[in-house]
Amino acid sequence: MEIFDGFSFKEIVTSFMVLFAVIDIIGSVPVIVSLQQKFGQIEAGKAAITAGGIMIVFLFVGNKILKLIGVDVNSFAIAGAFVIFVIALEMILGIEINKTTEAKAASIVPIAFPLVAGAGTLTTALSLRAEFHDINIICGIILNTIFVYLVLKSAKWLERKIGDATLMILQKVFGIILLAISIKLFTANFAQLVLNYVNF
Repeated sequence: MEIFDGFSFKEIVTSFMVLFAVIDIIGSVPVIVSLQQKFGQIEAGKAAITAGGIMIVFLFVGNKILKLIGVDVNSFAIAGAFVIFVIALEMILGIEINKTTEAKAASIVPIAFPLVAGAGTLTTALSLRAEFHDINIICGIILNTIFVYLVLKSAKWLERKIGDATLMILQKVFGIILLAISIKLFTANFAQLVLNYVNF
């Protein structure tokens, strides 16, 4: 099948790591525990599958929407780079730029959306299409979905074992990784835009 032609273990690992950093499910453990205390037991399977489904659907439908409104993938990827840059700043500096509304439900909203499959995650998934093959991004999404499920199932145990200090360190580390990714995404796609639109 054509979809498997671009299969690359390296791209799968990179896609997984980029999405993992954006989703930041480990850093969200305190939020998940708080929601669990407020709304009761979270359906880990339902939340993870819904989040993964949203990401995969947007990966394909999002591009069609872009074509409909006349925006190319490179331009969207640059916009995505700015979104990732802002998320990275939030993680590194410990500030909240994007204000979230109070939750009224648990498993689907806000766990699946927007905590896992939020604007930053969806933008990142679509931005990755500018550089990676679809099959590798899908594999990265599936791996993250499995990881999200495992974290949701063991959120209370993780909070006890990891602790607030370690969570904060992990958040800073992934923030720096995201910052580097956003810069790479911007420069690569900006260079492509220059090649596409400027005749030397």
